[in-house]
Amino acid sequence: MMSIAGFEIVSVQTGTFRLDGGAMFGVVPKVLWAPREDVDAHNRILLATRTLIAVSRDRECVMLVDTGTGTKWADDEADRFEIRHDGSAIAAWLETGFGLAPADVTDIVVTHLHFDHNGGLSEWVGEPGGQTRLCFPQARHWVHRRHWEHVQRPTEKDRASFLSRDYEHLERSGVLRFVEGDAPESPWKGVRWFVSDGHTPGQLLPIFEEGDGGVMFTGDVFPTSSHLRVPWVMAYDNEPLKTIAEKHRILGWCREGRLQLAFPHDHRVGGAVLDFANDRALIAQPADL
Repeated sequence: MMSIAGFEIVSVQTGTFRLDGGAMFGVVPKVLWAPREDVDAHNRILLATRTLIAVSRDRECVMLVDTGTGTKWADDEADRFEIRHDGSAIAAWLETGFGLAPADVTDIVVTHLHFDHNGGLSEWVGEPGGQTRLCFPQARHWVHRRHWEHVQRPTEKDRASFLSRDYEHLERSGVLRFVEGDAPESPWKGVRWFVSDGHTPGQLLPIFEEGDGGVMFTGDVFPTSSHLRVPWVMAYDNEPLKTIAEKHRILGWCREGRLQLAFPHDHRVGGAVLDFANDRALIAQPADL
């Protein structure tokens, strides 16, 4: 667990799933990425879903960053991606790590609404495929307005990544809070936003910082530690050249010693302190997450 900016922060693995390795690494040849990954017979690689829990008792803030794939999956859908979601992982960590319950969650940072990041915002009430309800109905749900507008009119390229059952209740439930602009202020001292547009418009990434140090939840700019190589970007990205520019910017902060990274999809490590031997970003040590 990491302490920074008045928050106690931990990365919690809520499950695993698999996506096509070629899609995860774009134009990078399989001969380069395959030795680093757990690849199955369908060319899918093993990925984690991770939630960042950040608790500040002084501010009465219990924050979640992303909520994983959730449990709203028919068997054939779950098999397609080999989804294994632990619906109790967040609650268990809140209880054992902080003495809290899901009802104590005050804020959820919705980095973006792809199913693998925020399917856990809601759950089925009864029978599978039926009505849904929010998992954290008392929490404020922070979404960048540019992303929310994109979700209403997705491109043909990315529309399959958005499942309305995940977020259909947000607006009418009164829990939605929009973040505006390219350099918005956050509502918490010691937290700032990085707004990313390469993977999807308005991806909202929090940076917790204090003094000269900080930790950033990287979202799908750096989905795993394998993606530390700047040209290794996903075929899922709407604008891969923007992703590359964003990676350069973030790695510049890391090179200055100002940032540690927390990954959303790495099943091996929750985060990392980086070293730049031979002018390439490498993991110097795991982050204390």
